Parts: sequence; C-alpha cells; structure tokens
Amino acid sequence: MSLLVKICGLRDKRHVAVAMDAGAGALGFVFAESSRQIGPRTARTVSDIVPRSVKRVAVMRHPSSDEWRAVLEQFEPDVLQTDAEDFDYLEVPDSVACWPVYREGGAHPNGTETYLYEGPNSGQGETVNWSTAAEIAQHGQMILAGGLCPKNVAGAVQAVRPFGVDVSSGVESTPGEKDPELIREFIAAALAAEKVL
Repeated sequence: MSLLVKICGLRDKRHVAVAMDAGAGALGFVFAESSRQIGPRTARTVSDIVPRSVKRVAVMRHPSSDEWRAVLEQFEPDVLQTDAEDFDYLEVPDSVACWPVYREGGAHPNGTETYLYEGPNSGQGETVNWSTAAEIAQHGQMILAGGLCPKNVAGAVQAVRPFGVDVSSGVESTPGEKDPELIREFIAAALAAEKVL
C-alpha cells in the first residue's frame, strides 16, 4: 500500500493540478472558518478536473447539519473530514467516506478506520509528538497532520509510519496561498521516505 499524500486548503485550480501531477492521492477543501476557506460551489468548480482515483475531501469542524448538507449537495465530496464527535449528529450517506479527526491530548481511535491525527488546532502548523503518534498509528489507518513541511515529512514518515500524511500551511508562501514548488517538494519527499522503510 503506497503512502497517501493529502494536500489541504486548496482554492485554485492551478494548485489542484500541481498536486495531482505530483502524486497527491487526496485533496482537501476547507469549509471551516480559515484563511483557506472556500465555498462549496467554488470548490466544485476548482476540483472538476480531479479524477475518481483522487479523493476530494470536505474539511469541516463542528459544522451544523445545514452547513454539511450544503457542502454535500453543492460540492459532492468523496470524503468528509471533521472532528470525531461531529459524526455523532451528522447524517453522512454511504457514498461519502468518513475521516474523523483526533487531536493530540484527546480521545484516541480504537478501530480500523481511516482517520486524521493532528494538534489541538487545525492549520496552525503545530507538530504533534511523533513517538506518541507512532503508538496510535498501530491502530487503524492514520493520516498524520500538523506542522509537516518538505523538510520534516521524511522524518515523520520514518518515525510514525502512518497510512498517510496531510499538509496545508507547510506548502504555503503566505497564509492561505499555496506554493507550487513546495507542493512538489513535499510530495516527492514523502513518497521517497516511504520507499526506504
């Protein structure tokens, strides 16, 4: 199974194309309040070049049922990513995969699901404790997030051995503005690190 690389916080079709061409397996579109926030209709337009083989992820945090319904109907994501407890009240159709977010210091996953593991606050570049993450990664399919960038992602892959890695601020030139070269460097470094495990 090859490492899943997710580029998150995309808002521009050019950056979507760069990420796909470089080998990203998942693309995140942020609907939560953030410098990377995008509207569901715009996200659909930006991602209309994405093939079925690449997952289009709706990234939310404590959305209301109405907010989620609007994203579901207008964007039609492949995956919903939001905090684990949000799935207790959201209605998610079988056609959409669920990626719960578990945060450092909080509850841990206990099943075989695919999930995100990151710091207390999304999109802030907060690196988690990799040794703790490595223990948690033995359960289910962890996508490691938080503070990753082209310079440290190889070390993270080797230390944690996650199912996937996720980056947002680590491939930006300024907050919310993706850098095509950093996207390419991140994906290349992540995939190269997996080959030497």
